[in-house]
Amino acid sequence: MENLKPIPAAFMNFLIRPLLVFLAALALAGASSLAVAGNPPRANPFFAFDNGVGREAKWSPEQQADLLVRFGYAGIGYSGVTDLAARQAAFRAKGLKIFNLYVAVHVDRPVAYDPEITAVLPQLAGTGTALWLTVQGRSPNDERAVTLVRELADSASKHGVTIALYPHKGFFIATAEDALRILPRINRANVGLTINLCHELAAGHAERMDAIVQACAKHLLLVSINGADRTGGWPELIRPLGEGNFDVAHFLTSLDRIGYTGPIGLQCYNLKALPEEHLAKSMATWRRYPPGPP
Repeated sequence: MENLKPIPAAFMNFLIRPLLVFLAALALAGASSLAVAGNPPRANPFFAFDNGVGREAKWSPEQQADLLVRFGYAGIGYSGVTDLAARQAAFRAKGLKIFNLYVAVHVDRPVAYDPEITAVLPQLAGTGTALWLTVQGRSPNDERAVTLVRELADSASKHGVTIALYPHKGFFIATAEDALRILPRINRANVGLTINLCHELAAGHAERMDAIVQACAKHLLLVSINGADRTGGWPELIRPLGEGNFDVAHFLTSLDRIGYTGPIGLQCYNLKALPEEHLAKSMATWRRYPPGPP
């Protein structure tokens, strides 16, 4: 017995990972049966951020599409514009959609945004893929941000592409109300905004989400959700759906009240579980939420 060697961790992972995938799929199948027997599906297309679908492990678009279609997601939100043609082909092949490309403008840089953003706009024509635009940096006033977003919006409109401002903690546009402040001055029909649940909670807005949803109603193009506690750091504010003490079902009801039927994305930043595990858990919870108005 003393001659037995420990089994290498890599080999154990090779053996265990397929079992975990199978168990996650089995759990999701059970949840799907409950959803059919109980709540009908929500009208909102439900997609996942690429940060929860193997982005750090450099999965191929085909791997990402395979996993998402297996668990019933409508598609993905990608970071950046690289390899767009390959991504589009992989997702078309599975009947999935790329809902947005996460990109940035910088109010305090001479070169405010990557020229590749405008270069790929012809590839987005007719796809329904939006630019999910963060506005970053520091500026003494809003004028620089307004000018940059207008410039990008005018280029995008030539190809029928919309821009959804993406509020992010610590950025020039940090909350939905920051976006609302400058939207009238941008004054472009193809520009709206996003409500990102985790970033609103990070701003201390847990008690104000109903009012924020109402204020954003006319401009709302995209929404992101995740399980969350009402306060805390990112490990508390970004969790799989079904975890945390913030009432996500109530937040969805607020969206239903304003008639929002647009896409909802699943924020997965820095989740520790395998994608197969947390995506299955979140989808099972999503399918238990009330369906909203017809």
